[in-house]
Amino acid sequence: MEWVTVISIWLIPFLIALVLVYGTYKRVPTYETFVEGAKEGFGMAISIIPYLVGMLVAISVFRASGAMDFIIDLIKPILQTLGVPSEIVPLALIRPISGTGALGMTSDLIATYGPDSFIGRLASTMQGSTDTTFYVLTVYFGAVGIRKMGDALKVGLLADLVGIVAAIIVVSYVFGS
Repeated sequence: MEWVTVISIWLIPFLIALVLVYGTYKRVPTYETFVEGAKEGFGMAISIIPYLVGMLVAISVFRASGAMDFIIDLIKPILQTLGVPSEIVPLALIRPISGTGALGMTSDLIATYGPDSFIGRLASTMQGSTDTTFYVLTVYFGAVGIRKMGDALKVGLLADLVGIVAAIIVVSYVFGS
């Protein structure tokens, strides 16, 4: 597993250097292009603030209402039969809604069970295998004025489900439960 660590440490700096070298080779003004992109990103960040506030309020209401605990209690027998720890369900439910909330849950699971535990590894893999579907739809579709997002929602949630199932299968296979 030492080679995986070496690759993971050097992969992102290598990709950044590759983009810069390729841009320079193609005679693209890489620094100026970066600055222009940063300006556009800042403008986009300002325009999404109202949508972001709405999502954060909705997440808080969902968690405070007890709905998450109800859902976990409802599906716990099925999860036990499949060998899936119920502690991971809040992460699976929050991840499509909020990346920050999911990261907080992942950190909490790792702090509670340890990074080398089955739950810690599963939480980390799920964090990287799924996306913030509702966040993306609400913020980015809202920022550009797209109102009909039914098909994108279905595909996004299906991709999240596949990511969760794949994470469970891969972590169970590689690390055992």
